[in-house]
Amino acid sequence: MNFGIGAKISHPTYGEGVVFGMDDHKYRIYFREHGEKELGKAYDGYQLLEAAPSVTTAVELEDVVDAVKNVFDMYYEVTEIVEIGDKWEGGMLLIQPKDLSLKPKEVPIENFFHKIVMLRDRLRVLEQKINAHQKLSETEKIEMQQYITRIYGSLTTFNVLFRAKKDWFVGETAKGEE
Repeated sequence: MNFGIGAKISHPTYGEGVVFGMDDHKYRIYFREHGEKELGKAYDGYQLLEAAPSVTTAVELEDVVDAVKNVFDMYYEVTEIVEIGDKWEGGMLLIQPKDLSLKPKEVPIENFFHKIVMLRDRLRVLEQKINAHQKLSETEKIEMQQYITRIYGSLTTFNVLFRAKKDWFVGETAKGEE
């Protein structure tokens, strides 16, 4: 089966996805839970959920950009811009083994900071999903929330990287003081 760009498909491992690109041998498919994947056209485990829209006129780039913005607005929480502290810009994180004969690992601090911010954002989404969950009791929600609060507390070490205090991780003690 040959899918066109825009077709909605189902994959047994990745779930529902949308074809957004292709070449002679593979599809580029975006899966909500797994991101972008390049998968072979020869695979016969795809299930067509919705055919690609027929295109009778040329598509303008501006229309595509608007469509992508609309999808992100519908399905993803917009995260605010979180800035790294000035003194860390351009810096490196050095992970040095005890054995000095081994090579240390250097990571640009901006990359590390980005991972910390992504972790924080995903914890916030997890909190929202727990609080909105239909089958969890209030007691279960509170118990899970306490674990997340403890995780935030464990991450307060990284607050030094943030430019603004409003972006900091807040643990149990600080939350109780609010």
